[in-house]
Order: sequence, then structure tokens, then C-alpha cells
Amino acid sequence: MTRIEIEEKVNNFLIEEIELEEDALERNALLTKDLGIDSLDFVDIVVIVERTFGYKIKPEEMKDVRTLNDFYDYIEAKVNN
Repeated sequence: MTRIEIEEKVNNFLIEEIELEEDALERNALLTKDLGIDSLDFVDIVVIVERTFGYKIKPEEMKDVRTLNDFYDYIEAKVNN
């Protein structure tokens, strides 16, 4: 899966499922501070990522994921390995 496909899928579920505004989805946006993703949203994201990409997120692997770009990188590394 290409980086562009991953970014599109992530952005789509963030807009449709988590109900974020499209214009807020900037690469350097902080997931919690800028996008307002909280622990309940994260539970939903785990389920959506598993359904969309076939990979289950492990919380300990997310400790360095702070920005949306970090999240794209994380998904890309898991999906393409």
C-alpha cells in the first residue's frame, strides 16, 4: 500500500468516524492537543485501524506517535512489513 493510500484512508476515517474537520488534518498537528483525540477516540481508532489495515495497534508501540505524520509513519511501517 502506498503512502498516499494510507494517508487517504487515515484521513477518511478521522473525518467520517472520529468527526474531525478536514482542514484540521495537517501533518504536524498534534493528535491530542491540536486534533483533540482523547482516550475514547483512541479506542475507536484501534478498531478502525484493525478493520481498515488488518493490523492491531499495540499501545506500547504508540508512545512516540505524537503528530498526524507520526501516525501515518506508524501505519505505513506496520502495513508494509
